[in-house]
Amino acid sequence: MFGFQESNKHRGGNGGADGAEAKEEVKMEKSEAEAAFPPTFNVSEIKNKQRRHSMFVKYKQEKSKLKIQLKKKKKKERKALGDKAPPKEVPKTIENQRVYDETTVDPEDEEIAFDEGTDEFSAYFNGLTNPKVLITTSDRPRGRTVKFCEQLATVIPDAHVYYRRGLALKRIIPQCLARNFTYLMVINEDRKMPNGLVLCHLPDGPTAHFKISNVRLRKEMKRRGKDPTEHFPEVILNNFTTRLGHSIGRQFAALFPQDPQFVGRQVATFHNQRDFVFFRFHRYIFKNEKKVGIQELGPRFTLKLRSLQKGTFDSKFGEYEWVLKRHEMDACRRKFQL
Repeated sequence: MFGFQESNKHRGGNGGADGAEAKEEVKMEKSEAEAAFPPTFNVSEIKNKQRRHSMFVKYKQEKSKLKIQLKKKKKKERKALGDKAPPKEVPKTIENQRVYDETTVDPEDEEIAFDEGTDEFSAYFNGLTNPKVLITTSDRPRGRTVKFCEQLATVIPDAHVYYRRGLALKRIIPQCLARNFTYLMVINEDRKMPNGLVLCHLPDGPTAHFKISNVRLRKEMKRRGKDPTEHFPEVILNNFTTRLGHSIGRQFAALFPQDPQFVGRQVATFHNQRDFVFFRFHRYIFKNEKKVGIQELGPRFTLKLRSLQKGTFDSKFGEYEWVLKRHEMDACRRKFQL
């Protein structure tokens, strides 16, 4: 009996040691497995959808925490160094990585000054003519397009809206010239939505064709101000740097009178970014002597230039200065035309 008990105790003691050793071996295998986990492991390799999603969320959270910590660390270092801190790094964007264009305009260039003095808009910039705009639509316009034209007429001073009544543009242009209009603006529509703009400068052109997108009327805008007044607005033209962009910017500027009435506190902005022209109409709000805010009045829309034609509108025999070729011109994302 005693020998049997002793042998059992002896065996139990060996069994405990073997179990501890087995546990240590399992731990070693786990640590080796964790160490051997590939550093280039991709979350997309996980086949289980729920586990893959949870792992991705954890990865994003850890990444954002590291980013915040690094940002705080850099901020402390800059604060400690004071004036000796290195300049901040400029982030890389498509705009500042833009491919240089040979036609970039230098305002001090004599050739540019000569062209400006002899082009189709020279009479306007010399103060010899005042802008007068006729706004019309395509045949049988819908309510949204009509409202858009009416709101454009409140933005552009001395603008008049007329219904098309099936007339061809070649017949409308002589009537505009007889009534001393300097611009003909045609809003085209597709599926009850404005989708095109033909802007014809009279009497000698040029004629620009734009695609319109993202049209927002006043009722569709949040926190909009009251309807605009009849004061002449200021005009801001941003980033029209090439020869083509310079001529398009002058065409936009010639829509408005040259002497803005600052009492109205209204400003029309044409902002070119990546060859998309964003139009906004704001009013200044003076909060106090130092703080100034802006309030959008509407409407707002985006333009994309499709073609620029010499002279007045002529779809058959017109001579085109520039035509958008998407597959050739849009191949490089860092090269812009305007």
